[in-house]
Amino acid sequence: MAFPYMEAVVGFMILMYIFETYLDLRQHSALKLPTLPKTLEGVISQEKFEKSRDYSLDKSYFHFFHEFVTILMDSAILFYGVLPWFWKKSEEFVLLIGLNAENEILHTLAFLAGVMVWSQITDLPFSLYSTFVIEARHGFNKQTLLLFFRDLVKGICLSVILGPPIVSAIIIIVQKGGPYLAIYLWGFMFVLSIVMMTLYPILIAPLFNKFTPLPEGELREKIEKLASSLKFPLKKLFVVDGSTRSSHSNAYMYGFFKNKRIVLYDTLIQQCKNNEEIVAVIAHELGHWKLNHTMYSFIAVQILTLLQFGGYTLVRNSSDLFRSFGFDTQPVLIGLILFQHTVIPLQHLVSFALNLVSRSFEFQADAFAKKLGYASELRSGLVKLQEENLSSMNTDPWYSAYHYSHPPLVERLAALDTPDKKAD
Repeated sequence: MAFPYMEAVVGFMILMYIFETYLDLRQHSALKLPTLPKTLEGVISQEKFEKSRDYSLDKSYFHFFHEFVTILMDSAILFYGVLPWFWKKSEEFVLLIGLNAENEILHTLAFLAGVMVWSQITDLPFSLYSTFVIEARHGFNKQTLLLFFRDLVKGICLSVILGPPIVSAIIIIVQKGGPYLAIYLWGFMFVLSIVMMTLYPILIAPLFNKFTPLPEGELREKIEKLASSLKFPLKKLFVVDGSTRSSHSNAYMYGFFKNKRIVLYDTLIQQCKNNEEIVAVIAHELGHWKLNHTMYSFIAVQILTLLQFGGYTLVRNSSDLFRSFGFDTQPVLIGLILFQHTVIPLQHLVSFALNLVSRSFEFQADAFAKKLGYASELRSGLVKLQEENLSSMNTDPWYSAYHYSHPPLVERLAALDTPDKKAD
């Protein structure tokens, strides 16, 4: 008797939904607490705390509804055979426009076009509500409807331009890969990730935001001096106009080898009037570089990708897997989709493990900035960002451990306030 893959996948999806909803309920209860954590008393103003609580609760209620609708749709799509039905309809569409439906690449692209239309239709109401109701209600949204839909159209155009050659290459590799298929797929994705990481900040990101050099002045001098002291090969220092879409703030760095760049959100500069706080945040980011966190994360992702492709090669010719989901053929893309569904349990475990590692990296980067003498500035900078972004002040420990890649503010402040151990 064939293994009931589809029933097992849907069952696990529902079990994970129940488990994650339980964690969400725990977090919701924490968000409703009327007082600040003791560590933040006297640090965060009562006004900011109440605004943060209202914002977090609004997002929490919305999350409950969104997740409920999502699990209903995803379960129904799998359980009622929507995927094989849509695959057949896409074949009919290819025939209708006079193309060869036996060409798997054309058939797959037609299928993906339909999936993209469906996902845009189903996601749009949630995106609009999140942006123009929740974010706007709490003073974060700076977008107009025109800018929102312009970004949406740009994203669709990029998918139409970049998607077909990537999908075509994957199909050809799977069809021709033979016994070394997993290595070929990994090699292709590795090269693709390098190319995209190179091109994204140069060609793609500027389509959505404006990047300008950080003006000459004290802040630029301090960041360049810090980078030089750590031998960080800083080539360019940008400010991005994040304020055109949101008042949330951030900073990040990117680039390979000797061509590193740092990007500051203009909202970060506006919110942190003290330049030392911004430099402390940059010191934290440079800590990730100095401690090789980015390299370790990249290597981990490559190993996991190779393992996933290895698993896919083991099951891609399993007719039982395809039949369980209602398919009488074994298309490449469908095989990848079904495989991803069957390894969902492992993906959750891996995600949890990666979050634990990421949280450890954050503590290490904070400690690095502290060693450079930025403990108090980083402390005040983290508090300022927490206040201005209205981030959750009270967090449930189970929810935090499962979902957060960054430790809660309370834990980071406690670590910064802990005296360093002195060597004997």
